[in-house]
Amino acid sequence: RAELRTAEAGAGRRRERRGRRSQRATGAGQENEKSPSQNRKAKDATSDNGKDGLAYSALLKNELLGAGIERVQDPQTEDRRLQPSTPEKKGLFTYSLSTKRSSPDDGNDVSPYSLSPVSNKSQKLLRSPRKPTRKISKIPFKVLDAPELQDDFYLNLVDWSSLNVLSVGLGTCVYLWSACTSQVTRLCDLSVEGDSVTSVGWSERGNLVAVGTHKGFVQIWDAAAGKKLSMLEGHTARVGALAWNADQLSSGSRDRMILQRDIRTPPLQSERRLQGHRQEVCGLKWSTDHQLLASGGNDNKLLVWNHSSLSPVQQYTEHLAAVKAIAWSPHQHGLLASGGGTADRCIRFWNTLTGQPLQCIDTGSQVCNLAWSKHANELVSTHGYSQNQILVWKYPSLTQVAKLTGHSYRVLYLAMSPDGEAIVTGAGDETLRFWNVFSKTRSTKVKW
Repeated sequence: RAELRTAEAGAGRRRERRGRRSQRATGAGQENEKSPSQNRKAKDATSDNGKDGLAYSALLKNELLGAGIERVQDPQTEDRRLQPSTPEKKGLFTYSLSTKRSSPDDGNDVSPYSLSPVSNKSQKLLRSPRKPTRKISKIPFKVLDAPELQDDFYLNLVDWSSLNVLSVGLGTCVYLWSACTSQVTRLCDLSVEGDSVTSVGWSERGNLVAVGTHKGFVQIWDAAAGKKLSMLEGHTARVGALAWNADQLSSGSRDRMILQRDIRTPPLQSERRLQGHRQEVCGLKWSTDHQLLASGGNDNKLLVWNHSSLSPVQQYTEHLAAVKAIAWSPHQHGLLASGGGTADRCIRFWNTLTGQPLQCIDTGSQVCNLAWSKHANELVSTHGYSQNQILVWKYPSLTQVAKLTGHSYRVLYLAMSPDGEAIVTGAGDETLRFWNVFSKTRSTKVKW
């Protein structure tokens, strides 16, 4: 019995030792199992360490190898970028936009006047946060009622003066709205004459308003005095398009004629009659250097005229619908943009110096108006059937910067503020909507 008790005691001690070893193993396993949050923290720490390592590696390459790295990315990508390669042959001796040449400051050198011990590229790498991308508000900052604003594609009833006053043709009247004081005044009422307003246009100085009428007259008004200065005859049908060039006024009509007159002299002494369209003239714009006049018509033609000829010097027939939307670039001499109606839907660009067509983009809806930004290579387009929207584009990439909606009818009218930052749009829903679209950041002008 004593031997049995001794054997049982020994077996018990062995079981206790095995139990303690099992507990230690189990405890060790539990210590190795971490919660998901702990695992995420560990991964984040590893990721941060990896980013820090990439940033440190990029700084070393900049300072020791002159790599010129400005942002942190995969080191293998940078290594491939630094390897010598044969450049691709793209656009050799073909028409293209010139590119900006690099200057010494764009390199990886340290400026002799800089207090920083690292190069320019490394300073850009370390600078954080980067400049935020520009955001365009999709909500108008002001909405005005415009009763009796016509839903007619061929009319031009809204214009914004250099003195920050908006002129709007509503039925038989022209109203002026001051963007500075929000004061509204009625300039004229054509109901006494049994006529109605079909177009309005400010002179470049902002003191005179031209008013085209349904009966074919063009009236010149002094905005400040509220006085009619003259009544120009010559058209036999409604005048839907007006364009000023200093003291010269061009008018386009449903009678297919363009009349150009100097308002300082009697009409018959200075009148030029330009005949080239076979249907109504619905778009007119002078180039920024005042040398060329572009006209668009319901005959799907875009014509370009100069001062000396009574015939168009250029004729573009690629559009498949009426051409109302016309805009000259203020950044590139001779660059002209035009937009087609419902059956066309395209915005086309032209080099009027050579007569060659450039880019073309199908917008998917009727193009009603075009306007270039005064400060950047961007333009805005307004649309009718079937989207009723406003689009902002970059040029020459033609990437869409913004899409603005809100009008329930075709966005037939467009004008830009004198500072070039805001636009106003009008539609048959009888509203005027004001949008902040462009910034004052000036881009480098590109030459042909």
